[in-house]
Amino acid sequence: MDTLYLTPTWDLCLDATGNIAKAATPYAWAQDAASAIRTFLGECYYDTTLGVAYNQILGQTPIPLELLRSQCVAQALLVPGVASAKVFFSSLTNRVLTGQVQVSSTTGITTVAGF
Repeated sequence: MDTLYLTPTWDLCLDATGNIAKAATPYAWAQDAASAIRTFLGECYYDTTLGVAYNQILGQTPIPLELLRSQCVAQALLVPGVASAKVFFSSLTNRVLTGQVQVSSTTGITTVAGF
């Protein structure tokens, strides 16, 4: 399965021939996991069970970070080829969560992407 390559600011970019760039495996696994983590529960039109329940979790005080982390890991594990995932949060400022996901494949390859 092909994945469009996204820049660190989550924008499309072009390859050397001027076409929209595609991410290659193993980085594609990490980028797909990061995309899954950025998805709000119910946001996917064809499968509303996908996504993180940000609306419920981020409304709590204090924010239950381990619940949030476990939901992010669960979404990352849904990506085909991902056998394990670790999620690290960098900041939560003005309702924007940033961090990093580290995924390992079923063949033992580990790669990283930011979200």
